[in-house]
Amino acid sequence: MTVLPDDGLTLAAEFPDASHAQWQNLVAGVLRKSGKELSGPDAEMALATELEDGLVLAPLHTADTASDTAAGFPGFAPYVRGGRAATTGWDVRQRHERPEADRSNEAVLGDLENGVTSVWLAVGGSGVAVADLGRALDGVYLDLAPVVLDAGAETGAAARELLRLYDAKGVAREAARGNLGADPLGLAARTGEAADSADAVELARICARDYPGIRALTVDALPYHEAGASAAEELGCSLATGVAYLRLLTEAGLSVDEACRQLEFRYAATADQFLTVAKLRAARRLWARVAEVCGAGAEGAQLQHAVTSPVMMTRRDPYVNMLRTTIATLAAGVGGADSVTVLPFDHDLGLPDAFARRIARNTSSVLLEESHLGRVTDPAGGSWYVERLTDELAQAAWAFFQELEQAGGQGAALRSGLVGERIAATWAARGKKLARRKEPITGVSEFPNLAEKAVVREEAPAVRPLGRAAQATGGLPQVRRDEAYEALRLRSDAHLAATGARPRVFVAALGPAAAHTPRATFAANLFQAGGIEPVHEPVSVDAATAAGAFTASGATIACLCSSDELYGEQAEAVAEALRAAGATRVYLAGRPAEFAHVDAYVFAGCDAPAVLSSALDLIGAQA
Repeated sequence: MTVLPDDGLTLAAEFPDASHAQWQNLVAGVLRKSGKELSGPDAEMALATELEDGLVLAPLHTADTASDTAAGFPGFAPYVRGGRAATTGWDVRQRHERPEADRSNEAVLGDLENGVTSVWLAVGGSGVAVADLGRALDGVYLDLAPVVLDAGAETGAAARELLRLYDAKGVAREAARGNLGADPLGLAARTGEAADSADAVELARICARDYPGIRALTVDALPYHEAGASAAEELGCSLATGVAYLRLLTEAGLSVDEACRQLEFRYAATADQFLTVAKLRAARRLWARVAEVCGAGAEGAQLQHAVTSPVMMTRRDPYVNMLRTTIATLAAGVGGADSVTVLPFDHDLGLPDAFARRIARNTSSVLLEESHLGRVTDPAGGSWYVERLTDELAQAAWAFFQELEQAGGQGAALRSGLVGERIAATWAARGKKLARRKEPITGVSEFPNLAEKAVVREEAPAVRPLGRAAQATGGLPQVRRDEAYEALRLRSDAHLAATGARPRVFVAALGPAAAHTPRATFAANLFQAGGIEPVHEPVSVDAATAAGAFTASGATIACLCSSDELYGEQAEAVAEALRAAGATRVYLAGRPAEFAHVDAYVFAGCDAPAVLSSALDLIGAQA
């Protein structure tokens, strides 16, 4: 038996070093098998992925491609690696938006007793009435649990009521923690109404003078994210908003450091893990630069509140949202967020129930207590990929921020339509990827489940930030990734309610399973994304049996599925038989070709909503 040397575990000591060029040659060999003749850097870039904001995700990162920008150390400018020198995790902040004060109070207390460490409370039109704020917070130890308000146009009244509660309950002013939630530009972005900053200024003065642990203003980037903004656009808007608030507060007599202490920044955390990590790191770096230029001293660290993205949430197969929010929460923690809100998986269905809230708060608990994510500062730091992405995203965001400043600042850019037009163009481009399923949505555009039991929840308030019900004329729109497919599924649901059956498509599979299974599976998946039930009985048909099988299926449209070779032998005959049996449209799963009696083609990269909407029209499922 050979005894290994005790040489410090140099396991690769006997292997020669590989070069970047050698790896590129291996990549070229793989591409050659798929018919692509590329070599060197061209072969490598064939594997690259284009992101929004003109960013390109390279397939391999090395020390030679790493960012040249120094990330520094946690707790020191530029704060890329964290705003604190050491981390103990993040504040678990749960959102509450029930309008009934008693039920809100029950939910708040239940959350605080089971892992939540701060409360984000909707007040006014989107939650409990201002006059009921005390009832909603009854029993809450206000000197221990920070309270963050989201009161929209009623921020001034809600904030003063909260401060009155602190005094009434005997909470020492230096012990109070939280955020009053003033965000006039964010409100203007959501509603289209002119921003009134008087309350924000007065609240900032009060907090700077009497409440050192309370911040008066929130720089909320969620209105831009929910309108379809890219990561760089979200960052650029937050910077422009933050600068506008610094100007506002310093003009009102606060020092730069005092003004910085009044701001908390809110960002979306998505299931795109690395992009979220890079976004939060880039945000701190960018704000540190702004604070430095403005003359801030030790207050240049950005306080961050991350919220799992409402845009990524789906109404169909909503339990998959738990997976999305888990990834987003992990990314927010790795990215260094100070507070994290996990939206419940049923957020887009109405008001969450107790089970959904429990899963939401336990998401953070598992990551903090079982995965020990909060025990390492900046765990992604040093990754060549993450450092490069952080740097490139920061550059793109800074360029957009400068454009907004040149347009007169965030307020002027909102009023002129610059922000809305830029975000709309970004969302339109992303919408094409969603339509062609280049950006898949699990449970919706991919692997839908037509037999799923609907999850029903209580209706949410009519005015609801972070939800479709908050859509206001004049403000930025609120978009969702699933919206095109949801419209199709609603048509299918209506057809089911009216006729007792879902719209159907007959899957006409030709030849043996080995020949037809890949395309039959693809076609079934595609049609189900539009709520159209595939009927694949019998398993295989030919020209003699197709008509009878189609008639028995109860469908009015059909889709041929097989290999290219069998298409050449049987497609036209089977298509003719299907048309003779009454098929109003015959599809073929594969790239467009010239087959008689075939009306349309479905293939990877086709415009799925357009194809499915047309099919529903033919079937008679009303829009």
